[in-house]
This record gives sequence, structure tokens and C-alpha cells, in this order.
Amino acid sequence: MLNQAKWISHPNDVQFDCPLFKKDFSVNKDVKKAIITITSLGCYYATLNGKRIGDFVLAPGCTSKRRVQVQSYDITSMITENNSIEVLLAEGWFKGRINWRNNQELKEITKSLIAEIEIIYKDGKKELIVTDESWKVKKSIISFSDFYDGEIVDATSSDSFVNVSVNDYGKKMLVKQQGPFVKEQETIRPIEIFKTPKGESVIDFGQNLTGYFEINVSAKKGDKVSLSFAEVLDKNGNFYTENYRSAKAQFEYTCTDGEQSYKPKLSFWGYRYIRVNEFPNELTLDSIKAIVIHSDMKRTGYLTSSNPMLNKLFKNIVWGQKGNFLDIPTDCPQRDERMGWTGDAEVFIKTASYNYDVEKFFEKWLTDLSLDQFSNGGIPHVIPQFWSDNSSSAAWSDAATICPWQIYLTYGNRDILKRQYSSMCKYIKYIGKISKSRYLWTGCKHFGDWLGLDAPAGSYKGSSNEDFIASVYYAYSTLLVSKIGKIIGKNTEKYDELYANIVEKTRKTFKKYNTQTECVLALYFDIAEDKASVARQLADMIVANGTRLQTGFVGTPYLLHALSQNGYSELAYDLLLQDAFPSWLYSVKCGATTIWEHWDGRNEDGDFWSKDMNSFNHYAYGSVADWVYGVACGIQTVEDKPGFEEIVIAPVPTDKIDHLSASIETRHGLVSSKWYHENGRIRYEIITPSRTKIIIDGKEYNVEKGTYIF
Repeated sequence: MLNQAKWISHPNDVQFDCPLFKKDFSVNKDVKKAIITITSLGCYYATLNGKRIGDFVLAPGCTSKRRVQVQSYDITSMITENNSIEVLLAEGWFKGRINWRNNQELKEITKSLIAEIEIIYKDGKKELIVTDESWKVKKSIISFSDFYDGEIVDATSSDSFVNVSVNDYGKKMLVKQQGPFVKEQETIRPIEIFKTPKGESVIDFGQNLTGYFEINVSAKKGDKVSLSFAEVLDKNGNFYTENYRSAKAQFEYTCTDGEQSYKPKLSFWGYRYIRVNEFPNELTLDSIKAIVIHSDMKRTGYLTSSNPMLNKLFKNIVWGQKGNFLDIPTDCPQRDERMGWTGDAEVFIKTASYNYDVEKFFEKWLTDLSLDQFSNGGIPHVIPQFWSDNSSSAAWSDAATICPWQIYLTYGNRDILKRQYSSMCKYIKYIGKISKSRYLWTGCKHFGDWLGLDAPAGSYKGSSNEDFIASVYYAYSTLLVSKIGKIIGKNTEKYDELYANIVEKTRKTFKKYNTQTECVLALYFDIAEDKASVARQLADMIVANGTRLQTGFVGTPYLLHALSQNGYSELAYDLLLQDAFPSWLYSVKCGATTIWEHWDGRNEDGDFWSKDMNSFNHYAYGSVADWVYGVACGIQTVEDKPGFEEIVIAPVPTDKIDHLSASIETRHGLVSSKWYHENGRIRYEIITPSRTKIIIDGKEYNVEKGTYIF
């Protein structure tokens, strides 16, 4: 791959600037096929004869430092007699602030380009044009570009081309493209331009989104456009950016003469609002548009109901996924973080895999998880491993087992189980070595029930026992390794025995459950021996709290499941439909257009939870949608026949909603479950592409592919 091409860079590379590489070449014969193969250390944007090559935004994507994806594009139709290829390059994920600040070895590496163009002529001859000493490079009009801090552009600047430097970085890290491309997906026009109480001009797009924008302006040479970005306004209606922390999230553009437009090529922002610090002439709604970007995923799942607020929640969950599935499953897209947090991905993956086709997306991310796994078997908190922290946390690190398992269940993908199995086994072995107690996971530092509302003052962690949480996940991951081993033909006796011992020891050690989350985990993961008693305790806790939850990142995804599995489906609906703080619909009532990181990101007085860690586009709590798909509407996979080869549909209706429906485009076709109240009865309309067991009011119906009404 790229055997004859060389890594090239600017001889005077400056961090955060964007060099422009160029190569002119002529073609004097008829071309049958022309392919460019290209990648970079940094993000690239390539053009041929002034037209963009491909549609991969922020190529070559975000991967473990152990590998770099290589892309190929068919450029046959773009070739002319005289050609000029130009490639812009920025730090991106590779060496931007997101990575560089914690990776000292990158200081010795410059952002670099490698590429080849293979031309096959109609007479059968071939020509290869590769990156080498013959290429030229100069400083582009982009003097600064970084994911966190934005972009600075001077359209009036000019520089002379010079000879490139050639670097000996090797090619062992080069791999074929594995994940889906990040692409431009939607264009959003602003809904209004208004003045804040402070007198600042602000553009509102009506939707918290991830992407960039395009400006159109009539200006004189030297005029400037200066923009700042925000997710929310403060309680007085003023522009608010403190939750971006150190991320400057700005854009500056120095204009040339006349009509002009500009669209950033190598950075992105998370925002709903844009403050206009400077703008030539009159700013109108036609002066700017937002461009939404995310990994190219097919929409497969839909939820609708008779409740407008619930529908808005469903929409917000989808927007949270779109905003954070940007080549990796980021925690948030706006502040100085934007990393592939394992815990967020693990709790949301079931919802994610129903909303969109994310099989390829997670295959790529899980490959990086295996590559970045610590030598002792631990799993980093973020994948790729941008942070220097070498610890592992229960529930976060369990993405190593839970995520492959869910991809298997949703898509029937056995290969991912085979590829990830060694990583899973290493992880289980790691827990056994690091724990202070045999058959438990104790004595280690964890995130606990992160952001649980029962947290002690001054703590981000809920009050649930961290050793209990860790031991429960130890049991669950061991169970999954046992199940997966059997599927792929491995001897799992030691895992079967280990699982039984972990459950027994956990039950003996943790006999009391003191928080909502502890009760939820004990029920959902089959730790509780007297489930009826624990379920009643959980229900009493919720009712005593005003029919409101107190759970954080660990307890929330399983809360409604724990209730409905144990006879409290109506209470689960009460929590789902609750709109007082804390609840899913509280943020909807507050005008949210995505999912918040904190239940009280904005409190009832309009003040913010904190400046330090308060994202308004954090998808983890959107995991509640998998309960709506799988319990309320009842669409369930079958472990022995994964990928919806066989299906169970067991809806759980309520009088609290007039109608509810869910549909998923599976590998076998569309499955849909809808129920609604009609003349004092409930009408069920079910479509299935596969052999299905339908359960209505406890009665089972075994059916083949078709449409059924009850």
C-alpha cells in the first residue's frame, strides 16, 4: 500500500497552521481509470483542478495511534489534459489539542501527507504519480485550525511554493479504510437573528448541532468576519460559553474584495447559537447556513407517540446521536473534550444500533479498543487513548464485552465476536489480578454511578457502592465472555465457574441495597435473590422521591427495565412521562434540542449546574429509547437467532399514552410494533420480516413473516 509514495511535509511546519501541497501533471492519452490513494498524519482536504476529491469530511478519521486509515477515490471523470492536485492539511485528531497535549512523542512528528495517483490508459499502459520531492508546498490562507479553538483564515494572504520535506515515518501503520466516512448530512437555515440584553448580535439555528457553516458576504479587502459559538443562552438571554471550558470555539475570516463565500474544511463546532462579533455590511438570514456532519449511517429506527413532549425527547435522542457519532462515539462535540468515552458508548449502543445502522461504525471503534488495550488487559477510559491515564473503571471498560455483544444481537455479526474475544478474555483476567478480593472487583478507583443525584456534596459520583457496581459488572462481563465463547466454539468452563463464583460472592458480600442504582443493578443483572422485595424497595424509593429518579450514568440505562421486568411497568411509564426535575422530559420542557449531560444542566431557576462540566449535547441518558423499542413496543432480539433472524414482540401498553409505535429496519427487513387505544380496547398492529413470537396480554402467537392485527 502506497509502496512508492513518500511522506511529505512543509519544511517549516508550524503547529495549528494549514500547509497546502501541490503537484501539477499532464495527461496526453485517453484515460480508462484513475484512482487516488491518500492519507495523512493530520486531517486533509484534497482537490483536483479546483474540485473536491471525495466527500469524506475530516479524513482520514480518528484512530489509535497504532494505525492510520487509507482512502481511495475514483477520479477518472476529473482528469483533464493539464491537472493540478492540491491538498490542505491540518492537525485534526492526530496532533491537535485533543491529542497533542497528552502525547509528548507527537512533538517529534510533523503533520504529513502521503498519496499516489494511478492512471490506467485505454491502451493498457499505467502511470503512477506519488508524493515525493517533486511536490511543492506553501502556507495556505488558513493560518490556524484546531478542533477545540476553531479556525483563522486570511483570504488576502499569499505565500510562495517551496520544496517539500520528505519524512521517514514508515508505512506499517497504514490500513485500509474500515469505518464509514464522515459526511455533510444536512443544511440548516437560521430561524432568527436577535440582539441579546448585552446588545450582541446572535444567530439562532433552532437546533443544537455538530458541524460547521458557510458564510456569504459582500466586503472590501481587509474586512473581517468574526464568530463565536454557543449551545445555550444564560437565564437573561445572553450568549453563554463558559461550559466550553478552554475551547475557544471561534472563527475569523479576513475578506477579499467583492462577493465571496467560505466554508471551513478542517474543523468543526458544536453549537446552536453563533455570536457575530464582526461582519461587513448587513447580516441577514441568507448570510449564513449551518452544515451538519456525522458518520455516514443509515437511519433505521423510528419512535412516535401521541405525546408531543415524548416525541420531542425521541427527536432529541436522535440529534444527540448525530452530534456525537463523528467517526468515534464522542461524549460531547463542543468543549475541550470530544473523546470516545467508553462508558457513554456502552450504555447507549443498543439505542444507537436501533436508531441507525452502526455496525461498521462500531467495528472500527472496537478495533481501536483492542489496539489501545493496556498490556495488563485493562481498558482505557477513552478510545482512541488520547489520555495518559492508565486506569480502568467498571461500566466504562466493560464496553469491551457489551459493545461487541450488542452488535452481534442487532446485526447477527459473529465475526466481531471472534475478533474481540481475545480482548474480552484479557479484560476479565485483568480484573481478577487487580481486585483486592477474590471473585469480586474491590479496592480500585471507579467512576461509580457518575452524576447520580444522590451524590454527596462536592462529588460527581452518586452514593452507590463502587465495589458493588464493579462486582456486578465483573459478573456480567464474565457471563458475556462465556456466552460469546460458546457461540464461537471456545471452551468456557472456567468462565462458567468464575461467573457462578462472582454472583455467589457478590450476593453474600452485598446483602443490602441503599440506593436506586444499587437496586436497579441487583435486579437487572440477576444479583438480587429476593427480586420481589428489591423491586418493591426500588418502587418505594422512587415514589418517596416524588416519582422521580436519582440515578446517574450507571443506573439510568437499566432503571425502566428493572421496573418493568418486575411488575412495575406503570411506574416505569410514570418516570418516562415525568416532566418535573429530574426527568427526561424536564430538559424538553426547558427547550432542549439534544440530550443533556446533567439532569440539572440548567436548574429550575435558570442557573447552570456548573461551568466545569455541563454539556448540552451528551447522548448517554438517551439510552432510555431502548426501553421504548424493546419493552413499551416490545421488539426484542433472540440470542440464539440474532440480527432479528427470529423476533419476540411483546408490547407493554399503558393508559397514559393514546398510541405508541416503533419500527426498525433490520437485516431481514422492517419490524414494526404499534399500539393505540380504540373504543375502549387496545389495537395492536405488528409487521415482522421473520419468524416471530408475539405475546399479547400473556397469550403467545407463533407467526411467520407478515402483518398482524390484534
